[in-house]
Amino acid sequence: MTSFDNWPWHYWAHHTPHSIALRTPAAQWSWRDLAQRVNHLAAAWQQAGVTAGCGVALRGKNRLELVLAYLAVLQCGARVIPLSPQLPPELLARRLPSLNIDFGWCAEDLPWPDGITPLAMSLSDTGAPALIPHTMIPWQINRLATLTLTSGSSGMPKAAAHTFAAHLASAAGVLSLMNFQHRHSWLLSLPLYHVSGQGIVWRALAAGATLVLAEGVALERALAGCSHASLVPTQLWRLLKGDMADLSLQDVLLGGAMIPQDLTRQAEAAGIRCWCGYGLTEFASTVCAKRADSTPGVGMPLPGRELRLVDDEVWLRGNSMASGYWQQGRLIPFTDGDGWFHTRDRGRFVDGELHIAGRLDNLFICGGEGIQPEDIERVLTTHPGVRQAYVVPVADEEFGQRPVAVVEGEAPFGQLRVWLDPQLAPWQRPVAYFALPDTLGNGGIKISRRRIQDWVAAQFTINP
Repeated sequence: MTSFDNWPWHYWAHHTPHSIALRTPAAQWSWRDLAQRVNHLAAAWQQAGVTAGCGVALRGKNRLELVLAYLAVLQCGARVIPLSPQLPPELLARRLPSLNIDFGWCAEDLPWPDGITPLAMSLSDTGAPALIPHTMIPWQINRLATLTLTSGSSGMPKAAAHTFAAHLASAAGVLSLMNFQHRHSWLLSLPLYHVSGQGIVWRALAAGATLVLAEGVALERALAGCSHASLVPTQLWRLLKGDMADLSLQDVLLGGAMIPQDLTRQAEAAGIRCWCGYGLTEFASTVCAKRADSTPGVGMPLPGRELRLVDDEVWLRGNSMASGYWQQGRLIPFTDGDGWFHTRDRGRFVDGELHIAGRLDNLFICGGEGIQPEDIERVLTTHPGVRQAYVVPVADEEFGQRPVAVVEGEAPFGQLRVWLDPQLAPWQRPVAYFALPDTLGNGGIKISRRRIQDWVAAQFTINP
């Protein structure tokens, strides 16, 4: 991997100035163009008060302006936290004060909580090289760079704080497995507020490759000319059913849900190499990965990561790990005394690779029997008529809790029940099936299990 002596976009602007750094449906920008525009925006925001060590929140979709804002904030030496534009104002008002956020930029006219100064971006800010004096903050690979909110599955989302070194180590691990070089291009198909979206940006920066932006464009058109993409299974299913004649897609990194083996077989038959893995926000995305095969394992740790199992719980440490959780102006450690992060994921080694059995937090009890919902989901997704499936508990007076299946696919529920029940223990058999509603989507990444559980509970309240 490249050893950077300058901001990565300036490094490539010097070494490969005319190579394409960014491509949108309307234009493409060389590394030299990108570096000039980042300089100009960073200068404008420095003049507005953004200085090294302050916090800047960004809200927007995966458009050119958001990527420019992300890089400009970093070049100012500030900490950047990308946020979903759909976060409710009440959550922002509760969460942002503890994260020491001084400024905010939003692509849309959305309000910021009191105490956060809005930043503006005009077309001229991303145009010609800056006439405004710009103090270039020196590149320091161990400087704290980003804050990324966790899923919040165990309460209020935490802000994992990563250095540049951690992001580049994450990229290096993935690129040690996948062939991604300066001649390739990766679609920014996942939101930047999610660690997987930032992982795509840092792989492109690490390799000097092209980052493709196509927000609001149909996936088939967005992928035209792309060699690489990060997709969830539903996206790949839909892609395989469409017209793939104009696609040059070579590699897909899959994540976000159980991955049906039939899906990867069809993709490989179409000439698309599929990779699956296991990652966490705290580790700047992917920790384990492998070429998808006929087993449900996720491979073994990538270079720079370590893994151990303690009482069936996955423990991790490595060079892509966050420095801690940012809270009230300081880093809160999340590791034990030996540097291990206890993930609360249940795992086991099978035939020399890691298998993730599910979240320890997801286990529930039905009539005295423990149910790991991921065990049922794993069986459900082997059915050819099921694209993805979630199993959540619903309260039951007799058994305490019973499993309910929420499914996306074409399989009729009656037929699915007949097919599934013989493969499960009696207490594992879902007592009801629901179609996965579109309203539960979450930016193309993971669907919140808590939201599904709340939605299912509401269905039983409406139709007891």
